[in-house]
Amino acid sequence: MPIKPNTCIEISKEDIKFSAAHFTIFSATERERLHGHNFKVSLCLTAEVGENGMCFSYVEIKRRLRTLVDTLDEYTLLPQLSPYLEIAQEGDQYRVNFNGRSLFFPVEDTQLLPLRNTTVEEFARYLLERLLGDDFFSADKGITELVVKVSSGPGQCGSACWTREA
Repeated sequence: MPIKPNTCIEISKEDIKFSAAHFTIFSATERERLHGHNFKVSLCLTAEVGENGMCFSYVEIKRRLRTLVDTLDEYTLLPQLSPYLEIAQEGDQYRVNFNGRSLFFPVEDTQLLPLRNTTVEEFARYLLERLLGDDFFSADKGITELVVKVSSGPGQCGSACWTREA
C-alpha cells in the first residue's frame, strides 16, 4: 500500500504582520507602559500531499492571513477579558481603569479584543480561533493541524495549535 505523506507548509511572509500598541498586565498592580511592536505572524498547516505533489494553493491562505492581520494593524489593542481592567466607552474615548488610575484611548484608534492579556500567546490563540471560524479552514481540505505563531521580535514568539480529531 502506498504511503500518503503529510507535510507541514509554513507561511511566514514579511508582510504578514501587524503594528500595534499594547501593554502587558502582570498582576492587579503591575503592568508595562504603553509601547508598540511590529508583530510578525506565521502559519504552519499540516496536510496530506495530493497526487499533484502539493497540498493546496497557498495564494488563498496568504490572502486570508493578510486580511486578518490588517484588522489589527495600527491600533492600540486592549484585552476585554482582563480581570484587572475596567473598560468603558465615554463618548469618543475608552476609559480604562487599572489599579486606581484611568487611561484614555480614542475609540477610532483602539481595538477591544476578547483576550485576557495583550501577549503573543493570546494573539496567537485569537488569530487561530479566527482562522478556524473561516470557511476556508473549516472545510475539509485535508488539513490535520494548524499552528499560528506571533512574534514580537526576533527569538520571542507565542503559538497556538489546533489538531483535527480523528
